[in-house]
Amino acid sequence: MTPAVVLLSGGLDSYTAAAVARRDGFELFALSFRYGQRHQLEIESARRVATHLGVSRHLVLDLDLSAIGGSSLTSPDIPVPRDRQVDATGIPSTYVPARNTIFLSIALGWAEVLGASDIFIGVNALDYSGYPDCRPEFIHAFERLARVATRAGVEGRALTVHAPLMRMTKAEIIGLGMALGLDYGLTISCYDPAPDGAPCGHCDSCQLRATGFAAAGVPDPAGRPLAR
Repeated sequence: MTPAVVLLSGGLDSYTAAAVARRDGFELFALSFRYGQRHQLEIESARRVATHLGVSRHLVLDLDLSAIGGSSLTSPDIPVPRDRQVDATGIPSTYVPARNTIFLSIALGWAEVLGASDIFIGVNALDYSGYPDCRPEFIHAFERLARVATRAGVEGRALTVHAPLMRMTKAEIIGLGMALGLDYGLTISCYDPAPDGAPCGHCDSCQLRATGFAAAGVPDPAGRPLAR
């Protein structure tokens, strides 16, 4: 099988993107990060998802971006926005500076070691919260970078960054996952859950997840309705 590195956060989108890679015949090498985020529940979720997908290896790296700060996901003194219009213009405080650039760079290094030419990431340009590193322009620019920044690229083995969910709505992503037999009860989406894992129901991610399941016409198996 052809190896591929899949970025796995433990959320709905990365789970689905990794499942697409599996469907397409790739051998999965999953990569997750403890980056100083508010909670470690997503790492637990990523481990469950990796097991369910049958990955060949799941690498969890420590990379403390909280030392940089600048995001409500890594700085406890910056509150997570609640009940925000998720289609509002502007970049919210949950944006983590350069996160996807950093994550993809490490994935690129691991891919080169594995002899892999493919990386999968679950970014989305439709149902998302305005992050600049979730856009097609970013993905294409990173592929160009990889061609000049690695021995593999210089020697002619071009890297492809697959973003299979880029143009899909959340409902379409959920429908795809259901068709692939995924168990979304294994995932967590909330930016600021309670210690027991209960979602806040008010953050952008909770709202997108809830409206996505509602639009798909199926209940969320994790039992996470939109808070009122």
